[in-house]
Amino acid sequence: MLGSHLLLELVRSGKKVRGLKRKSSDTGQVGKVFSYYVQNPDELLGNIEWFEGDLMDFGSVEDSLEGISEIYHAGAVVSFYPCDHTEMLKVNIRGTANLVNLALEKAISKFCYVSSVSTLGRADNMGLTDEETYWKGAKTNSQYAISKYGAEREVWRGIEEGLNAVIVNPSVILGPGFWNDNSGMFRLVWEGLKYYTQGVNGYVDVRDVVRTMTQLMDRNISGQRFIVSADNVSYQQLFSLIAKHFDKPAPSVNVSPILSHIAWRVETLRSFIMKTKPEVTKEMATTTSQKYFYSNEKIRKTLDFQFIPVEESVREICRMFVQDVGKAV
Repeated sequence: MLGSHLLLELVRSGKKVRGLKRKSSDTGQVGKVFSYYVQNPDELLGNIEWFEGDLMDFGSVEDSLEGISEIYHAGAVVSFYPCDHTEMLKVNIRGTANLVNLALEKAISKFCYVSSVSTLGRADNMGLTDEETYWKGAKTNSQYAISKYGAEREVWRGIEEGLNAVIVNPSVILGPGFWNDNSGMFRLVWEGLKYYTQGVNGYVDVRDVVRTMTQLMDRNISGQRFIVSADNVSYQQLFSLIAKHFDKPAPSVNVSPILSHIAWRVETLRSFIMKTKPEVTKEMATTTSQKYFYSNEKIRKTLDFQFIPVEESVREICRMFVQDVGKAV
């Protein structure tokens, strides 16, 4: 989702862009995202040069960087399923190390890495987490967070070795088009989600993440990281906002942390018997029960940046979802 919106922003601005994709990648999703915002998606898509490769294949990545001056690294495995953990750690850390090493070797002029707020420590007493809140080992850290922390360390290592790089740490990204994946919470509410937890998290519009990335790349800023988050919102508030703009009933059943942990255990047993992926995992239950608050002061002051309000993002995404559902029917 983020990569598609980044490609749109870059080609709209007249940049020559090469996109690295795996053999199995479906680039049709990129065209779908483009169609939400422009009348001429095919024309803009024609300005992307696709290169087939894989972050784990050093040679293919090396070939993909021929003639390239800047790198936006947004590629990663994102999963809260135990069966994906080994692959996620390998791809996210070693794949980033490969790209950092090649960027140094080829004297890339600037490198933007998409990290995550999950690589930051959690402020004590539910205070605001900022860029100086450093990682702490904890049982509540997901394997995804561990993989992104390891990857971010590779970028910091590259910076120490002379890489001109900047890091963005987005909170939960809100955007359209990937209704069974990144945008799945909108589909769940549309289908009648009844449950919520008391957890709190940061949220940001995908367009704002892209705008901060391109603006940081265009500025003389290096060796820094920036939290990119519009606001801190509870799951109950977010699901209620989505329900409001779908004209659906808001979730009304509060799931306590104890019930969440019972649920993931029951779901694990069910999925084992049915040989399917569980709908709820231990990491999902843990994450949605926590209260995280993030400060966006640094990016706002550095770029004089104004974020799209969360409700405005939700309203637009709901409109796009209904548009897609209508086409499917």
